[in-house]
Amino acid sequence: MLMPGAVNFFADIGIVYAFQHSNLAGKAVIFCLAVGSIFSWTVMLTKFVMIRRARRETARFLKRFRTARKPLAIFQNREVYPDSPTYAVYLAGCNELTFHLLGTPEIDDTFPTRVAEADRLSPVAMNAVRSALEREVGEQALRLEDRMTVLATAVSGAPFLGLLGTVWGVMDTFSAIAASNNASLTTMAPGVSGALITTVTGLLVAIPAMFGYNFLVVTIRGMTVELDNFAGELAASFDHRYLDTGTRVPR
Repeated sequence: MLMPGAVNFFADIGIVYAFQHSNLAGKAVIFCLAVGSIFSWTVMLTKFVMIRRARRETARFLKRFRTARKPLAIFQNREVYPDSPTYAVYLAGCNELTFHLLGTPEIDDTFPTRVAEADRLSPVAMNAVRSALEREVGEQALRLEDRMTVLATAVSGAPFLGLLGTVWGVMDTFSAIAASNNASLTTMAPGVSGALITTVTGLLVAIPAMFGYNFLVVTIRGMTVELDNFAGELAASFDHRYLDTGTRVPR
């Protein structure tokens, strides 16, 4: 339980004083902004965690992929990297490739032999594999960008919502002054202070969301480029081993 001195201390803080003197509309705006702040911080924290996991898993997957001698080795061994969007692109390409090579993407004990004995793919079939890679890159990019609109809305909408509360509060303050015929500073100060708190709250919501949004946009854009690059690298590896060019390379 707070001591009386502590209560007086917090009451003297400007933002607490302003909140106490804000009108009902101002308090409603502050409540909406608080809810928006919770959503934006939740999105930022979950995105930061997701990106960190994705980068760690992708680094492990790429190290394994580039040390493997065959592009289907990871797929054949049923290795999984669930948090890596790059692995999701790889898995989509392998599923499409093995479907065209063998008629099914299922893996069993005879998988290496069936792949080695399968006919090479025509350019049309290999184009279907490339399309599967491009499609998965797009889906993973959308997954990375999921809920970013929440941050964009917080950045652009919170200051305007706070400004709405301020204008409303100032309007009510001047209306009350006009009705009482008392235009002293002592009469105006509490109402104006209560009106301004909504703008302050809007900025407190928007500023962290702006920094988080900009960081995430740049990071996600870089990860999308990396996905495109890997899709091209994987397609080239598939072409080298499985595209019918008139020569045969050991698989």
